[in-house]
Amino acid sequence: QVQLVESGGGSVQAGGSLRLSCTASGGTISNYNMGWFRQTPGKERELVAAISWRGATTDYASSVKGRFTISRDNAKNMMYLQMGSLTPEDTAVYYCAADNRLAILRAGRGGNWGQGTQVTVSS
Repeated sequence: QVQLVESGGGSVQAGGSLRLSCTASGGTISNYNMGWFRQTPGKERELVAAISWRGATTDYASSVKGRFTISRDNAKNMMYLQMGSLTPEDTAVYYCAADNRLAILRAGRGGNWGQGTQVTVSS
């Protein structure tokens, strides 16, 4: 198990950028596939992006492809989500997650979650 803490959320105008960070403690993330999810009230949590344990494989939700970039630094025990060309539809609470099973992680059933960070995009 690792403890995950997100940071970097905030309010931004449409067209702007934000970078989210996920800091892990209590273990090394190099053992885990990791991902970013987001959730808005009344909707299910959805996968935004995932990255394999060594960073060799990434995948993105179609709604963010080309605008968001997921990356990780195993030496620093951190993962990032660079978000660009933000729209009001990107407004959500963003969560980082980790699991050593990529399919489980991508299904949103991973065993390690952060508490979330709010991203608000105004038009």
